[in-house]
Amino acid sequence: MGLKSYSDLKNIDLSKYIKQRDGADYINWATIVDLLHEHGANTVYFEPVVNPVTGSSLYMTEQTFTDSKGNSNRVYETAVKIVIDDLEFIQRGPVSNGANPVKDNSMSQQRLWNCQCRLFVKGVAIRTGLGFSLWQKEEIGNEISDVYDDLNKHDLFKIKERVQELYTKIHKQGFSTKEIAEKLHKTEDEIKAVFIYFDTISNFEKDLLNFDTKSR
Repeated sequence: MGLKSYSDLKNIDLSKYIKQRDGADYINWATIVDLLHEHGANTVYFEPVVNPVTGSSLYMTEQTFTDSKGNSNRVYETAVKIVIDDLEFIQRGPVSNGANPVKDNSMSQQRLWNCQCRLFVKGVAIRTGLGFSLWQKEEIGNEISDVYDDLNKHDLFKIKERVQELYTKIHKQGFSTKEIAEKLHKTEDEIKAVFIYFDTISNFEKDLLNFDTKSR
């Protein structure tokens, strides 16, 4: 029979399998293996790629980096070989703690294993489409977090514009207003009300700025 197409696998709803670890969404690697078999794959497995220099599956730079608190760290990476029937590839990435890099004082075998499992799930998503929407959501979140240091982005209308752009981006991916509301566990009216709140808060802010503190 063979594995289903990219578009078919991408459209599988995995919401019931999503869990939280280190503040980030994830799907257990074993669930992905089962789903791939369920949808046509015969052989599915992954294994850590061993660093030929150290004999470990942990890769690191020789250059150290010092943060603002004086802590020195290296850049840690790992890689896994993924096999799905005739498809075989390497997925590589940083060893992280959720959205944060793992530092020297928090490195452990469990952190490394968690990252390798995450790389397997991500590699499968990129190559087959299974679970790809989970990574789209994460990348959109990363795009938003990158702008928080820009104080101009804290303007209410800037925030409203950013939210509208994000909503439109999801909508253009084929999700109806009803589907978006359901996935966010809200009603359609509640979502509409969110955008109205921006205008309400903005007007309230203007009233406060014009508040007459000299008279009572």
